[in-house]
Amino acid sequence: MPALSPLGKSLTGDTPPRASTLNRLRSPQGTPKDTIPLVKPPRKQRSSRFITPEKVDIEKLPSFSEVAHSERPELFVRKLNQCSVVFDFNDASSELKGKQIKAAALHDMLEYITTQRGVITENVYPEVVKMFATNLFRSIPPQVNPIGDAFDPEEDEPVLEMAWPHLQIVYEFFLRFVESPDFNTNVAKRYIDQTFVLALLELFDSEDPRERDFLKTTLHRIYGKFLNLRAFIRRSINNVFFQFIYETERHNGIAELLEILGSIINGFALPLKEEHKLFLTRVLLPLHKVKSLSLYHPQLAYCVVQFLEKDAILTEDVLLGLLRFWPKVNSPKEVMFLNEVEEILDVIDPMEFTKVQVPLFTQLARCVNSQHFQVAERALYYWNNEYIVNLMGDNIATILPIVFPSLYQNSRTHWNRTIHGMIYNALKLFMEINPELFDECVHNYKQKKIAYVGLFAALQP
Repeated sequence: MPALSPLGKSLTGDTPPRASTLNRLRSPQGTPKDTIPLVKPPRKQRSSRFITPEKVDIEKLPSFSEVAHSERPELFVRKLNQCSVVFDFNDASSELKGKQIKAAALHDMLEYITTQRGVITENVYPEVVKMFATNLFRSIPPQVNPIGDAFDPEEDEPVLEMAWPHLQIVYEFFLRFVESPDFNTNVAKRYIDQTFVLALLELFDSEDPRERDFLKTTLHRIYGKFLNLRAFIRRSINNVFFQFIYETERHNGIAELLEILGSIINGFALPLKEEHKLFLTRVLLPLHKVKSLSLYHPQLAYCVVQFLEKDAILTEDVLLGLLRFWPKVNSPKEVMFLNEVEEILDVIDPMEFTKVQVPLFTQLARCVNSQHFQVAERALYYWNNEYIVNLMGDNIATILPIVFPSLYQNSRTHWNRTIHGMIYNALKLFMEINPELFDECVHNYKQKKIAYVGLFAALQP
């Protein structure tokens, strides 16, 4: 998993690839599920604006390089007002002239605030925020599946925003505005307030990943610049998560919001506030139980590990929480849990390990027993991790009796040959660490098996 940026550094925008279960075929309603569609539906586009204001003709204004320095402040405001006009992108052929003029004005303003100094004056702030809000703050339409089945975010292609050519430049302009050395937070906070943040958060449900990527960076910059909004931003993101976990289980921007929080957690001061610990136990851990975990699991695991690197005492609560939410009949999800637990064990304190070793290795033994070879294989990879093997060696008297029956039984009965080899290596490792205890476990296993066979025979009529 790629590292996410700490608070105060620019986000790369790189998002780990999203997993696809690919465990069933999508087909049009009325078509048998085992019928493979001959042609994949095309990637759809639409504008998220169903209703636009009445048409407004806009005139082309001169570029900043064509007017005197004294005229540029007034021209800047005029261009901002001009770019507050919204066009209908559902009809690609309509109002072409106006769209071209607006795009040119946006590019001109972007270059102007990027290359010039002293151009962000106090009267510009409300106009910039108004232009940003007019273009971007809108209702996000519900997701649709072009082939008629229920929309599945893990398998179906997102519908892209047709108005993106203009929206992208608006996002870029606003970011350059906030990042400018001339930007004055004390002036801006009159206009970039809690209402603005809430409207911004609503856009995270956009189906278009390009927009969510810009939103992630935009909200991160606002969090870094506006100290007065930090607590409110964290609470508001919590509310999005609560609604996602306990009501809808559907939201497009969970991964991006978690990526922002990864940066925020990285910047938490020690000792951690009670508010932050509650966020870990009441929000991050319950996020593991949602069906669409694969869409945001890398970012979620990163946030959890960040907390444990900050405060090792939280390890027991986290691992017991993961065991509580452990999937029962979902093998791909089990593999994700095993990945995350290994990341946690990579940073675990040896004293904390002793508190969770019994329930943890009881669960690992079940995973080794799994008939799904990917689950068993992923669990057995723990024996390739040098730090985890050292922890096992230091606590072998507790761990070996727990996992031995699963290892010994599956070394002979598991259907997958790769699993046989991995189990053999794990048993050999234990035998080398403590031969006497290993022989004792073999003896106890055989005695229990003989006793079980005798009991079974006695129960036969």
